[in-house]
Amino acid sequence: QVQLVESGGGLVQPGGSLRLSCAASGRTLSDSAMGWFRQAPGKGREVVATITRRAFSTHYADSVKGRFTISRDNERVSLQMNSLKPEDTAVYYCGAAPRYTGSYIPPENSDDFDDWGQGTQVTVSS
Repeated sequence: QVQLVESGGGLVQPGGSLRLSCAASGRTLSDSAMGWFRQAPGKGREVVATITRRAFSTHYADSVKGRFTISRDNERVSLQMNSLKPEDTAVYYCGAAPRYTGSYIPPENSDDFDDWGQGTQVTVSS
């Protein structure tokens, strides 16, 4: 089982930027598709961005296209968030999908992800 730890969350003003990082302990993430998800109070967990093995392809939710960028190496996945909006406020979770083998079509369903971090709070407010 992959152990994931998120960091980088915090309070930021609208229009600001944050960079989230997800680090692995134990087994590495090299064989897993990875993703960032978020969950606001009273809402379900929604996909933000995903990335395939070896970073051949990425997927972004329409709401974050042009503002967020996902990247990875073998042991860490990052999410650069620019032009943040109040509606981006949520707990952000890092997930790993070791069973997903596609190299060019990234996963878009949270059910594909087996391992999750504890989450990091992102609050966008004045």
